[in-house]
Amino acid sequence: MSIHENLLGGPPPTHLPDDPEPRELLANGTAPADVAAKYPTSSLAWAQLADEAFERGSVVESYAYARTGYHRGLDALRRNGWKGHGPVPWEHEPNRGFLRALHALARAAGSIGEQEEYERCSQFLKDSSPTAAQTLG
Repeated sequence: MSIHENLLGGPPPTHLPDDPEPRELLANGTAPADVAAKYPTSSLAWAQLADEAFERGSVVESYAYARTGYHRGLDALRRNGWKGHGPVPWEHEPNRGFLRALHALARAAGSIGEQEEYERCSQFLKDSSPTAAQTLG
């Protein structure tokens, strides 16, 4: 796969550095709001907040949480060499917070009728990680 990408001249995949503390806190049942307060750069915490808000019908709140996680993820991607396009593999677990926030942003945008944002984020997710797009729905 990397040979194919190199032949096409595309950028290499971006792999965010591992940040295990927020992930472990969330896995152990710590409230996502508490994790986001302690680790505000954690896209995963914001994505989980977005999911919970969406599930309870608070779509605008979900949108806000998702947008925060998305922007925190963009900042992290840029700090790690991402130039605005290229693969962000779902298979690399530290990338999942950003990808989940991007998915949540698309979902919330679609729910409030923000069609352009829905389409942009949905395509961005597919372009970044077809596996994430398929996994997250």
